Amino acid sequence: LSPAYFGMVMATGIVSLASHLLDMPLLAKALFQLNIVFYAVLWVLTVLRMVRYPRRFFGDMIDHLRGPGFFTVVAGTCILGGQFVLLTADYRTGTTLWVVGLVLWIGLTYTIFTGFTVKEHKPTLDKGISGAWLLAVVATQSIAVLSALLAAHVTQPGKLELNFLALSMWLWGGMLYIWMMSLIFYRYTFFPLSPGDLSPPYW
Repeated sequence: LSPAYFGMVMATGIVSLASHLLDMPLLAKALFQLNIVFYAVLWVLTVLRMVRYPRRFFGDMIDHLRGPGFFTVVAGTCILGGQFVLLTADYRTGTTLWVVGLVLWIGLTYTIFTGFTVKEHKPTLDKGISGAWLLAVVATQSIAVLSALLAAHVTQPGKLELNFLALSMWLWGGMLYIWMMSLIFYRYTFFPLSPGDLSPPYW
């Protein structure tokens, strides 16, 4: 089970929200219901993998190519939270998913990047970086978006703090993007590049 499988929740949620904004409520709600099932099933499979194969599960977290895939969990959680807020006005569930996403973001950010930093044996840049690293940016921005959605429907106290968090996460994601795209551009231009190196996460 790839750590990046929550990308299915991300993609389904994105299309659902786009359908909502384009005034296609039936499609938006159908994809929303489907996304709840995807999210639940993927959590069950992820927990099973963690329990049955803990060494491989946690080993993936500090693998330079597979580790960033875990950030799809954060983005998927926050996008689903956005669906609850926009499609059903369920702010309680949206807030719960926002808290889960924020906790996951903090835990994964420090675990993954600390693991990369302290590893004794590290890959070279051309073997260790891929488009999957940009999932850290997507996860950060997903928290910014859900924070802003929730802030639009709360009053003081809390509104200002949520808006400040949304702005801070947006700026943080922007800086992450600049750093990571610089490294990816450097890898493209100064190392040999074959078609096989352009793996699917480069979306």
